[in-house]
Amino acid sequence: MQYRRGGTADAMEVSMRTILVNLEISPVLDSALQCALLVAQRFGGYIEGLHMRPGQPDIIAAGADGFVAAAPDLVASFEREARERAERARTTFEAFMAQHALPRATSLPPGGGVCADWRIEVTSGHGAIGSLGRVFDLVVMGRPLADSVAPSMAALETALFESGRPLLIAPPTPPAAMGEHILIAWNCSTETARTVGFAMPLLAVAQRITVLTVQRGTVPGPSAAELARNLQRHGLSVEWREVAPGDQSTGEAILREARNCGADLIIKGAYTQSRLRQMIFGGATSHILAAAELPVVMAN
Repeated sequence: MQYRRGGTADAMEVSMRTILVNLEISPVLDSALQCALLVAQRFGGYIEGLHMRPGQPDIIAAGADGFVAAAPDLVASFEREARERAERARTTFEAFMAQHALPRATSLPPGGGVCADWRIEVTSGHGAIGSLGRVFDLVVMGRPLADSVAPSMAALETALFESGRPLLIAPPTPPAAMGEHILIAWNCSTETARTVGFAMPLLAVAQRITVLTVQRGTVPGPSAAELARNLQRHGLSVEWREVAPGDQSTGEAILREARNCGADLIIKGAYTQSRLRQMIFGGATSHILAAAELPVVMAN
């Protein structure tokens, strides 16, 4: 596959035209939609909005006589809330389509351009995002927030581990631009190598690429300089740098350097350590998922 640096991508050169965005009602939904739009505009793509509506739960209540009985009022309340959230997701996505004059279509319109459609899946968990994501080039999710139950970390990790596709994780505030200056957080790992491969369409149209390695934050493998040289062989504009973390963690250092160099997108492999270890001891992936204020592409 050939790549061309800068500007708009050619259909024969790149493959990031089908985008699945999670329509989870949350403070980050507008940002997720904006991130999906920026990618679709770059590649002339198709955006599909997915809302996962929970199915009817098995809610029970203990009666006064000791028997366990169904709780129809709770079931009705749950169903009503689920319908309302699904309707909000639909109206939000249709307003987004109207705002940007996106035709509703399941295939790209003649002559190119961006189009969109939406779907609602009734599911008992978050499995739909992982399953449906397997046939898309990119899955867009909102970044989980410390003070909000949504976006869901469980949904994000389901997409990350079950879709087999790259995730674009939207920050809390919608970005005005994305992918002009990309920072690759290179820790020499298999996960990051895979993510870089997935992100080649984005790298191909970037104006500037910085490969960053944080000292003591790597596993054995090729250096940042080696990755930069091989990306340059694709005709890409790439520089590399290695920095000391100072008194910060690896994740903090990555975000610091992204701010300092003016990057508008981070590419990083997810969970080089186990998820459990990161939950207990912390890790770069966990910190970036908790604190990034710019879009992040991750894969595992």
